Amino acid sequence: MLHTAPGATALPRAFAPSVAASLLANAVSTLDHNPHVARHYLERLAAMFVEDDLPPIETTAPAKGGLAAWQLRGVVQHIERALGSTIGVDALAEVARLSTGHFCRAFKVTTGETPHAFLIRQRVHRAQTLMLRTDETLSRIAYACGLTDQAHLTRLFRRVVGVTPFVWRRTWQQPPSRILPLGDRP
Repeated sequence: MLHTAPGATALPRAFAPSVAASLLANAVSTLDHNPHVARHYLERLAAMFVEDDLPPIETTAPAKGGLAAWQLRGVVQHIERALGSTIGVDALAEVARLSTGHFCRAFKVTTGETPHAFLIRQRVHRAQTLMLRTDETLSRIAYACGLTDQAHLTRLFRRVVGVTPFVWRRTWQQPPSRILPLGDRP
């Protein structure tokens, strides 16, 4: 059961039950063998309850060999801004002011996953959001998420979520009266 703060009457606009369920399931499945990854999933889940689109960044000291909070924040913000285009590891390393090799190691220590895996998950998350909020075709959503085509989206989506985008959208999409065209998003 979801508990809300006193006076709270509705979930934030960005809340998507299927995404929340996916994040929670991922956290539970990784909790025993990789608590850092589980923590990351839970932080993403917590971010869904805040109007801010960016996940909260740890304020504690970074893990030994990991990224500093300002580095992780800058990288995540860069990814969010450029998600619709090609994002190379070199560009992310430059944002963090590290060499590419050191950045990749530090990023994995901090988040529990490689920059590429994180980027794929972010693209799939954006696709899920667009599928819930718009009635655009999957090929347009794929392009808006920085992917080459619908087949690319389908392949990555199935790997991350476990079902195809079409099945997921059909299962979780709201009634047509509440869906906005891609250009009219809030």
